[in-house]
Amino acid sequence: MIDLSELYSEDAGCRLCPRRCGVRRPSPETMDGSGQAEKEKPGYCGAPAGIMAARAALHHWEEPCISGKNGSGTVFFTGCTLKCRFCQNYKISRDQWGKEISSDRLAEIFLSLQEQGAHNINLVTATHYLPWILPALEQAKDRLRVPVVYNCGGYERMETVKALKNYVDIWLPDLKYFDSGLSRRLSQAPDYFSAASAAIHQMIHQTGAPQFDENGLMKRGVIIRHLVLPGHKDDSIRLLHWMAETLPKQEFYISLLSQYTPCQKDWDYPELNRRITRYEYEKVVETALELGLEQGFMQKKSSARKEYTPSFELQGL
Repeated sequence: MIDLSELYSEDAGCRLCPRRCGVRRPSPETMDGSGQAEKEKPGYCGAPAGIMAARAALHHWEEPCISGKNGSGTVFFTGCTLKCRFCQNYKISRDQWGKEISSDRLAEIFLSLQEQGAHNINLVTATHYLPWILPALEQAKDRLRVPVVYNCGGYERMETVKALKNYVDIWLPDLKYFDSGLSRRLSQAPDYFSAASAAIHQMIHQTGAPQFDENGLMKRGVIIRHLVLPGHKDDSIRLLHWMAETLPKQEFYISLLSQYTPCQKDWDYPELNRRITRYEYEKVVETALELGLEQGFMQKKSSARKEYTPSFELQGL
């Protein structure tokens, strides 16, 4: 199994994501502060040592080549390295809702999802739990017959992506922002683009050109997701130009999302309190086509619905 000691150890702390907090994370049972060692604390992601998850079930709302007919076997992990102001999954990303599970139990969950007909195993915001997720993948890998999908916010270290080379078949990263001022305001990550762009280059290098089976399901490759935000179509267009000019042609798919839905009133960022307009989304799609970024997916404007956010009631855990 991959040695993650340079990215995470009890002595040196956690450096799994670009924030490199270096904290010694507490065990879940001491998250309330009782008996917690003085030097132990959650990092920016809020995660303890060990695994916490909020849902493990078949999910039908990914891209068609991921969800297919039966659904994607999706595990939603608790906490996040970004905490975006507009996050639809804020119950688990910011509020830390979830249940503690062991690596052995996670391996059982992977195999159970496969038995239910999942087309793949889909790990959502998993980076901060990799020291405990990799043993689960290792334990299950000889019995897994479906690809492993790594579904993330794009804010990754190249070293972490490299460590996952023999475990991840399909990368499903976001590419949220080009402008560092915008990523600072909305995700407290001024280095977002520099980190995400380098990580995505590495993902494409590791998988090569997308591969599909006879039913059109992806077996290997990279799909770059971008959520068009209200009032920020120009930043979306700058990202598209970067993709067209920088990334290897025909080596990735894009997925342009129109599903932005205001979840809570945000008085600090009033532009986030509305859905995107048809003009905003269509302008971004038109730009993608003009740049030759035709390999991918777009959404109908009606996709901006709260139904796209799953319920987090500890299903399947």
